[in-house]
Amino acid sequence: MAREFAPLIVVMGVSGAGKSVIGRALAAELAVAYRDGDDLHSAANIAKMASGVALTDEDRWGWLEQVGDYLAAHVDVGAVISCSALKRSYRDLIRSRAPSAVFVHLTGDPAVAQSRMRARTHFMPVSLLRTQLETLEPLGPDERGVAADMADAPERIVTAVLAALIVEPPPTSPQPQPSPGV
Repeated sequence: MAREFAPLIVVMGVSGAGKSVIGRALAAELAVAYRDGDDLHSAANIAKMASGVALTDEDRWGWLEQVGDYLAAHVDVGAVISCSALKRSYRDLIRSRAPSAVFVHLTGDPAVAQSRMRARTHFMPVSLLRTQLETLEPLGPDERGVAADMADAPERIVTAVLAALIVEPPPTSPQPQPSPGV
């Protein structure tokens, strides 16, 4: 069944920014599905990153198509997915499959991301953070989305994102107005 408000949200940023944490929290708050974009990577991509080799654009295209397809499959019910979406061209590809997608860019001090990466178990080594930062193209002024500081508390980020992205839908029918002189 279609929802009255069915957001399609991509939580983007470099590794260690908190995409999965914020994505899960946003999805829970909106009562929509969540998917970690890392789960859509091919085994070859994961092995390449785990060995400390940065992905090329060619490595990413199929993965980005899957991210967009996941959102497109949820257009009537809404969904949140985490995905680095580092370049405008990557976001354009996602939007080609899910035009209503909006992006939440987790920004901030790279030292925060680096510290988080060192403290977790993940296939992405800290050594690749530099290449991600070099690749990163922030949201353009014509891209639908919002930036949030990755160092803020997750609850604060979610509240700010929802306030920035969600507009109350108009009433379904106009309210009757009293007649003059009655």
